[in-house]
Order: sequence, then structure tokens, then C-alpha cells
Amino acid sequence: MSISALQQEIREWLARRQAILLAHNYQPPEIQDLADFLGDSLGLSLTASQTPAKMIVFAGVHFMAETAAILCPDKTVLLPRLDVGCYMADTITPEALRRRKAELPGVPVVTYVNSSAAVKAESDICCTSANAVRVVNSLAADRVLMVPDKNLALYTARHTAKEVLFWEGCCNIHDALTAAQVQACREAHPQALFLAHPECRPEVLALADAIRSTSGMLEYVRTSPATEFIIGTEQGIIYTLQRQNPGKIFHSPSPGLLCPDMKRITLEDILTALKEERYRITLPEEVRQKALRAVTRMLAVPRD
Repeated sequence: MSISALQQEIREWLARRQAILLAHNYQPPEIQDLADFLGDSLGLSLTASQTPAKMIVFAGVHFMAETAAILCPDKTVLLPRLDVGCYMADTITPEALRRRKAELPGVPVVTYVNSSAAVKAESDICCTSANAVRVVNSLAADRVLMVPDKNLALYTARHTAKEVLFWEGCCNIHDALTAAQVQACREAHPQALFLAHPECRPEVLALADAIRSTSGMLEYVRTSPATEFIIGTEQGIIYTLQRQNPGKIFHSPSPGLLCPDMKRITLEDILTALKEERYRITLPEEVRQKALRAVTRMLAVPRD
């Protein structure tokens, strides 16, 4: 079956199931083109919670579908494959976090949304890569523990007077990008601005013209007078950027900025998920409520 025929059949099944398709910015082009909503993980789940849809099909990774289940308890959440994990999310377990909390009594835990629902449930408040500094500064404590991304914690520490303790986790894709690769790309494209994701190493962020989340990169490019950019995040977003900014040029500084988990879901998987209503992501209600509390606290932090 052709891509267009598959897309048409999926649209028919989405209508039949009263469902919406959410796709992360790192998903393949044919899925991005089909999605009802395209964006970052938390933004997608928040948007979905405000729709009348009865079912959510999430083209992303496991923790993203869990976030949708946290925020949309009245909807059925489907993940088209179960073998779409996240290296970063897997670097921490709720049991390990509980042990660390016992060593740091009274220190609030700030958990990146790129984590499991069970880890969120052990946290005081969540954060995103866009609001991490604002969330940390909103807390009364002078000392915080940020999990699981070390690089995001180090970035936050440079922008707050608080002491930021970190977990030894990372996104293996962003963490593998080196300063040498960025410098080589800048030499090849001297007119280009370098945009880096906060999940990159400190020495890579030091080279950036701007440090932004995925949604922040989209906004930055859309409003920038510059016409050429080096994009320091997973390559899938370049398709989004090209579609939104047809007159601008984009480069990836490394062929390694390619997440296999983000590319694993296919149109066939989405169609099967809709036909067979698989794989349904459910959470114990106690875990969901505790995780929701941490997310809600983050959403209540005033914007600058």
C-alpha cells in the first residue's frame, strides 16, 4: 500500500474511533504530515486534554504516552509500538530516586518531563527544557535535585543562584554531539546560527548562538531574520523547520543526531493500533495522581 493510501486509511480509522494522532517533532515526515497535532511531548498532551477526542494515538516514545495518560484520564491512550523507549528516561527508576531522596531529606526533586510516570510520582515538581530555570527559581529551597538529565541540570545551575544537584543521566543522542563537530559545521557554514538543545553538553552549549527547546527552536527560526541555521537537536525537527520556513537553510552538525526509537513507529503500526486498539497505556491511579500533582505544580509556576 502506498504512503498516501495508508495515510487515507488511517484518517478514516481516526474518524471512526473519534481519535486524534499526536506526533513529536522528531517523528518521520510521513507521520508528521498526518498528525492532528505536532509538537513537543508535554505540549501535545496538554493540547489533547482540551479536545473532545475519545482516543489518543501517540507517535512518540513510551514516557510521552504516559504523560498523555496522566493528563487525559478520560481518554484511551494508544502507543503503536511498545519497543519505543527513551535512554534518558531509563537512566532512573522510582526505587533509585527514593534512595537518593532518603540521602537528601528536605531537598525538593525537580524532574524533567522526559521521565516515566512512576518517577514523576516521586517528584515534587516537573520541568521542561524550556522552563527548567523558572521552575527551580520558583522553589523556596536553596538546594534542589534535578533528575534525570545531567546536562539540563548543569545548564540550569548556570542560570540560578540555587545549588543544583544532578543525576548522572542524559539523552544519549544529544550527549554524543561534540564541540568539535559543531565547530566543523560552523566552519563549513560560517553564515549559519547554531541553535542548541539544553540536553547537549556544556561545551556544546557554550558555542550556541541560542539555547532552546524544540518548540523554542521553531519559534526562534520563525521570527529570526537569519536565513541559515545549524540545528543541535534530533534531525527530525529539520523537516518541520523546512516546512514552516521554506526560504531558510538548515544543517545538522552530526549524523549521530538521529534517535532510532523516534523513527521506529511506522504508518502500518499506527493503522494496526487503531484497528486493534493496541497498545493501551494505563497507569495505577495512585501513580497517576501523584505524577499529575508534580505536573500541575509546574504549570502553576508564573511565566516571566
